[in-house]
Amino acid sequence: MADESELCDSAEQHEIRERHLDLQGHVIDVTSERFDYDGGQLTRQFVEHPGAVGVLAIDDLDRVALVHQYRHPVRERLWEVPAGLLDVPGELPLDAAKRELAEEAELVAEHWLHLIDMYTTPGGSNERLRMYRATGLSPAAHFERTAEEQDMGLTWRAFDEVLDAVLSGRLHNPTLVVSILAEAANRSRRG
Repeated sequence: MADESELCDSAEQHEIRERHLDLQGHVIDVTSERFDYDGGQLTRQFVEHPGAVGVLAIDDLDRVALVHQYRHPVRERLWEVPAGLLDVPGELPLDAAKRELAEEAELVAEHWLHLIDMYTTPGGSNERLRMYRATGLSPAAHFERTAEEQDMGLTWRAFDEVLDAVLSGRLHNPTLVVSILAEAANRSRRG
């Protein structure tokens, strides 16, 4: 059992009795595992994910860079911060964040701050998301966009406008929501 004097998630290992790859996908796999737990056994099916990064890019006018991307599972075009998969072998999360900012927003940043880490849906996936704040922005070299990135529009919106849209439930992308709320908390603590 973890020391509960400090509020902190803790790693816990249970003996895996059976593991089966149910689906091998292009980006994700679906796996079933049967494991020992609390004197018995449980079976869980979950998504194995390479992880992802997101970038809350804020310019000198306190505007947030947003991309507009179609997300088929929810049948909506969502406003998002630049983000992407940790799908390049050996690439560090910060380097992936820099790559995604350049690819999706055609920007580079002078200053980077690690904002927050989270599991997106720990009841059904091991996807871990790392969020950064990027400032000191300038144009990047032109990148050839992938087919998925071709129709992404880039817009700039005031931080407070984006925060209000998140809090009123008008924006739903979890990467955007978490990064905006983390930045708002940081600002509140700084006074």
